[in-house]
Amino acid sequence: MIEPKILKGFRDSLPAEETEKKRLFSILERTFTSFGFVPIDTPVLEYTEVLLGKGGGETDKQVYRFTDNGKRDISMRFDLTVPFARFVSANLDKLTVPFKRFHIAKVWRGENTQKGRYREFYQCDFDIVGVDTAAADLEILTMIYTSLKNIGVENFKIHLSSRLVFNRFLETLGIKDKLVDILRLVDKLAKIGKDEVSRQLAEITGDENAAKILDYISMEDTFDRTLEKITSLAGGEAEDTARLHTLKAALDSNGISDCFVLDPSITRGLDYYTGLVYETFLDDAPEFGSVCSGGRYNDLASLYTKTKLPGVGASIGIDRLISALEAIGRKNSDVSLCDTIIFNIDESLLGYYTKIGFLLRENGISCDIYSETKKLNKQFGYAEKKNIPVGIICGSEEFQSGTITVKNLATRENFEKLTLEEGIEKIKSILKR
Repeated sequence: MIEPKILKGFRDSLPAEETEKKRLFSILERTFTSFGFVPIDTPVLEYTEVLLGKGGGETDKQVYRFTDNGKRDISMRFDLTVPFARFVSANLDKLTVPFKRFHIAKVWRGENTQKGRYREFYQCDFDIVGVDTAAADLEILTMIYTSLKNIGVENFKIHLSSRLVFNRFLETLGIKDKLVDILRLVDKLAKIGKDEVSRQLAEITGDENAAKILDYISMEDTFDRTLEKITSLAGGEAEDTARLHTLKAALDSNGISDCFVLDPSITRGLDYYTGLVYETFLDDAPEFGSVCSGGRYNDLASLYTKTKLPGVGASIGIDRLISALEAIGRKNSDVSLCDTIIFNIDESLLGYYTKIGFLLRENGISCDIYSETKKLNKQFGYAEKKNIPVGIICGSEEFQSGTITVKNLATRENFEKLTLEEGIEKIKSILKR
């Protein structure tokens, strides 16, 4: 016998869990299409030189990489952004620019597992490629906001910052050449704490510069005051701070700025970000970290094409979001796996049960026909385990009279001697309630 074991960091998805996941996917897809975004897909496997061209040191260590039977150096995608840059470069002549896409698919990272973090997980990306404007930045931010609201999340904050302003600040200190190391240290602030970040920064930049960096990344009590501070520390107003002012004014005019925080400690560890960056946290589950992050990446596609293709986007960590929603009691644990069940009480009526099933599905009602002729108690138990809300009973008497009995399985209330048309309407009313 082979032990049915599973790799660490990987999981099976049971029906209730998968149903909840698909429900979220459906909400997100409707949200994205309402903004005019279109779906794409890319291969799981890419040439390693294509995938790791601009990932960054930490990412390179996490990639699942191997030599295939053709002796090719192959890697599994670790996110959806780098394959997207390759996709756009390869298919640019077939795309309308600005190109707005979304992509929901699995990615793989060999990182340390922890609560809400796995080695195989879904990402949900949405991007705008071809323009570098405040309008594109704002659209991605409002899509994050709208997506979480549509899912039913109420208490969250989108923390945003600007790599460009931070770069200018480091220039004033004369240490921009140490940018990559500083970015990755600041990105670890929540994980290793302020004191450890300060110690490691001092080793790289000296004590005085480390103190100035810690001051820069510390938020003030409002968005505007934080913006005023980092503008001053970076040497004054410029195009990068003007864009932050534009975004804040647009958020204010839509009455949603309370959900947005200017947080200079947000830097994002990946090398390819060049401008605005952001991370999203649930107020009631901060321990799960960011559930949606991203930013502007104006040079990523330059690895694959000479055409200038600035981009901006975000990624929702579906598995982490589901874990966080479950922790705060927002996951729908009683999700129904089907609308109705036809109880199998007379084997000679199997064809008729199938006919009823066809009719229900044609009317938008999902239907499960019990697979064995067994006692009703057993069939009721099956329906209860699947959280099916409505049952249909049809024996020889009902068949002869052309009627059915509809049973509300939650209240145990029976509605007898209904025609099929009446039964469908009754089922719809029960499902609506």
